[in-house]
Amino acid sequence: MIQDPIAITILLGSFALLILMRTPIAFALGFSSIFTALYSGLDLMIIAQRMVNGMESIPLIAIPFFILAGQIMSEGRIAERLVNLASLFVGRIRGGLAMINCVDSMFFGGISGSAVADVSSLGSVMIPAMVRKGYTKSFAIALTVTTAVQAVLIPPSHNMIIYSMASGGTSIGRLFLAGALPGVLLGVSLMVTSYIMAVKYNFPREDWPGWKKAVTIFIEGMLSVGVAVLIMGGIISGIFTASESAAVAVVYAFILTFFVYRDIPVSRFMKILKDSVNTVAMVFLLISTSTAFAWIMTSMQVPQAIANWMLSISTNKYIILILVNIFLLFVGMVMDMAPAIVICTPILLPIMKSIGVDPVHFGVILMFNLGIGLCTPPVGNALFVGCAVGKAKIEEVMPSLLICYIPMVIILFIITFFPEIAMLLPNWIMK
Repeated sequence: MIQDPIAITILLGSFALLILMRTPIAFALGFSSIFTALYSGLDLMIIAQRMVNGMESIPLIAIPFFILAGQIMSEGRIAERLVNLASLFVGRIRGGLAMINCVDSMFFGGISGSAVADVSSLGSVMIPAMVRKGYTKSFAIALTVTTAVQAVLIPPSHNMIIYSMASGGTSIGRLFLAGALPGVLLGVSLMVTSYIMAVKYNFPREDWPGWKKAVTIFIEGMLSVGVAVLIMGGIISGIFTASESAAVAVVYAFILTFFVYRDIPVSRFMKILKDSVNTVAMVFLLISTSTAFAWIMTSMQVPQAIANWMLSISTNKYIILILVNIFLLFVGMVMDMAPAIVICTPILLPIMKSIGVDPVHFGVILMFNLGIGLCTPPVGNALFVGCAVGKAKIEEVMPSLLICYIPMVIILFIITFFPEIAMLLPNWIMK
């Protein structure tokens, strides 16, 4: 298939129109692909085959297990234990509860790998607690939503697995390691922001629970964080593949939640399984339709056209990186992560390679940008969940959210222009 301006207009125009009509994005991607295929005279069986092929990648097997492990631990009192663990480290600092919000998202991100799960689980604990301590509801929600972006960077992130598939097999282990330091840096930057706000508005410190209780909190909290250690340790050492480590994580989460902590009865497992299947079905539907959409775009040489346009503006590496970041920030505002990864990777990765950007480094840049999109209207899923949990309107949260955007964008561009930060752990541990 060659470049056809009318076909490209049908593909992109129908997709945009369907989104404006509030059609679910998976169906919008599928229908726009079908409309374009009908115009171009393609057999619709090809679209079906591409959708199936998009789900046949072996690394994707890990995603259902990671989702199930996160769902099991989200249903128990894991969030509360991680909040208590974070309190031991940063609770005594001015604005301690805001600090705790940042640190517990680091911990929970290493369990769930999902920003939305982070907001829904930790938000139900942290937002009311911060409001009771005198924080504004707007700031409590904004901080909870933005700290949750750590979950798409800190391993294990199932979105990294989707990127690995879309990029042609980039090492999942290296991607996991590459996201760790940027995720921590994001958390630290939001902690600095929280401290500045705490000093300005005289937010309180948290009480020390005493050494006896602190030991119990530490042991319970570290057992919860252990699932992330198990996953990364297994992958880095070569004992497990990503898929095997995800399955082991499910067993660990099951034993910890139902038999060690005994937070919920085993009878709840069927509900957890059902919820996990619903999430997995949604993710894989998005992957399948976005794969068909991306294949049509590639067939019509849209990626080459975009690459030529960007390179016609400038051949300077840093100018190209700025343009790519701006483009991805916009994409993150209007599209869910899974389809955005599948569609944008074949468009932008060749450009990145042409200017000397490592695919692992670009994976982190992509995740960071799309993670910010989760906090940004009009399609900010984490923001919507945070507002629902905190019982506030988006326009009420936006002033505080704008404050939190500042450190996020600063860290994004630091990670972009200093690849050594993202590549330090992969190059050191997985040479």
